[in-house]
Amino acid sequence: MKRPKVVFETPVYKVLLVQESTVEVSERQIRSPEDAAKIVMDYLRGVDREHFVGLYLNSANRLIGIHTITIGILNSSLVHPREVFKLAYMMNAASIIVSHNHPSGNVEPSSEDITLTKQLADAGKILGIPLHDHVIVTEQNGFMSFAERGLL
Repeated sequence: MKRPKVVFETPVYKVLLVQESTVEVSERQIRSPEDAAKIVMDYLRGVDREHFVGLYLNSANRLIGIHTITIGILNSSLVHPREVFKLAYMMNAASIIVSHNHPSGNVEPSSEDITLTKQLADAGKILGIPLHDHVIVTEQNGFMSFAERGLL
């Protein structure tokens, strides 16, 4: 006896990168952690919770996009390398800088910040999209660069 042929339907997807808005920046070329910090401080001015942001760069370190990867609670946010690098691929970014704010005003990295930065750097090496820096910003006390501190 012949079995009837079974047909399965499989979804077909299209991936789109949609520009949500624009933001004014004073400089598109990022030459230093201070340049990145200034952009992120302007972008996050007045927020009351922790925001984890990606700055996506072309091969000349020119900013091609900013993306808020996650918004957390007052003093923490959940971040996974998959979410950080997903947009980097979609934008054809050559490298990235990540940043987050500390609403408390303390620029010192937590042990979780250090662990996450190492994970992101390792993922970037594997994916071919290097992590240039992780910058912690505050409204009161400036910023801290993992690259400048030798933590990257």
